[in-house]
Amino acid sequence: MAGYRLPVIGGNVRCAPASSYGMEQRMQKRRRFKHEKTFEERLAEQAQRFKEAAEALPPGTARELLLTRARQAETASHINNWLRSPGLQPPQALENLVSDQKK
Repeated sequence: MAGYRLPVIGGNVRCAPASSYGMEQRMQKRRRFKHEKTFEERLAEQAQRFKEAAEALPPGTARELLLTRARQAETASHINNWLRSPGLQPPQALENLVSDQKK
């Protein structure tokens, strides 16, 4: 096999020649998908599905996992609303919160 020699401490190491295979292929076009519902609607539906599935289960680990996922979807919706709000304010530093409480 014809290869290249790389100098390394303790001797030379053989490696394979660079492949041109990746250069021959064209880049694939990205597939676009147009959602019919907004992100908030999809999150709300997902949270509702998780809650309904959790209600059908007896108390236990599986039920708690579904309820956790429902809360995560609701939290994601709240964060998304916060990020999209026109009056977006960055979170205050911890020092500012503590000093405001003392007043």
